[in-house]
Amino acid sequence: MSWRTAICFSLLLGVLLVPAQAQACTATQPRAWTPPFTSDSTEIAPDGTAYIQRIVQIPTTISAQARKLLARPVSPEHAQPSLAQWREREDLRRHKDGSIALRKYPAKVAHGEIAGVPVTIVTPPTAAGKRRDFVLIDVHGGAFETDCCSLVESIPLANLLRAEVIAVHYRMPPEHPFPAGIDDVIAVYRAVLKQHPPSAVAIYGSSSGAEMTGEIAMALKQRHLPEPGALGFFSGTGDFSLRPDSRAFFTLDGLRGKIDPYWHGPFGVQRTYIGVADPADPLVSPMRGDLSGLPPTLFLTSTRDAFLGDVSLFDRAMLRAGDETQLVVFDALPHAFWLLPDLPESNEAYRIMASFFERHLR
Repeated sequence: MSWRTAICFSLLLGVLLVPAQAQACTATQPRAWTPPFTSDSTEIAPDGTAYIQRIVQIPTTISAQARKLLARPVSPEHAQPSLAQWREREDLRRHKDGSIALRKYPAKVAHGEIAGVPVTIVTPPTAAGKRRDFVLIDVHGGAFETDCCSLVESIPLANLLRAEVIAVHYRMPPEHPFPAGIDDVIAVYRAVLKQHPPSAVAIYGSSSGAEMTGEIAMALKQRHLPEPGALGFFSGTGDFSLRPDSRAFFTLDGLRGKIDPYWHGPFGVQRTYIGVADPADPLVSPMRGDLSGLPPTLFLTSTRDAFLGDVSLFDRAMLRAGDETQLVVFDALPHAFWLLPDLPESNEAYRIMASFFERHLR
């Protein structure tokens, strides 16, 4: 692997970036580019703080498309968009990625309401064969405040499982903080249970949608409502107080950009989502509650995901509670990479999701 395809990784674990190496490397001009350093080094302070300089090459274990993704230049920092601008941008992304997904995974997409809540209902094409009597409920990602990906989260699974997927367009902060979105998803779930047994229903989500999925499972338990047949927890956290090791290494874009905790991002999503609720409340941070008796859960993440630590901790917490889980970790890819439908690894992730739900729904 040449230096032109290597990624410069220089970190101060737990405190600050080492000033001399804080500038990110890019490959915008490969012929003129030279590495700022040529060897690894580590110094451990008496208090355990690690001062680390690393050269992390792009591994050969990932697809050519993924290698190209990791090698793209670091974008310059821009002024933060307004919430309206951010939502408009993410809405464009949702439709663009949804169109790509539909070309790969043909499905029927319809919009409507269930229990007064706006939803998108995705069903497999007739040509896909006999339809399964399963219902999947997608809790879309988007940092709680936008819908970036309800289509790409739903379309592949509807096609692969030959089942109905309902993407819930729940109320979002800052206009509607916790628990408004949770209440909307549970309202849709209760309506679905009028026609389907809970064992035939799965609830899943990516990123902020994963965090809400954990909260929904705890809310169902508290309200003495039946749990679904399976859960999908794809790259989120189960406890808002956590700062796992992976947060000191990775951004939402892997090794690129500035370390910035998810909920301290452009719109302070922890503050706007939680509102006046207590972050220590198990309904907000389900890892703090009794996890026993929760449904079989698929955990999905990747080794350059800022939430790698969060996902692994939640998986272990459920295992300690006696629950059935499956943890899948992809190599080298950033946060929620499966939301990029062009990646071969995304296609593999969709099939893992579909296989897990097929095994556990009845």
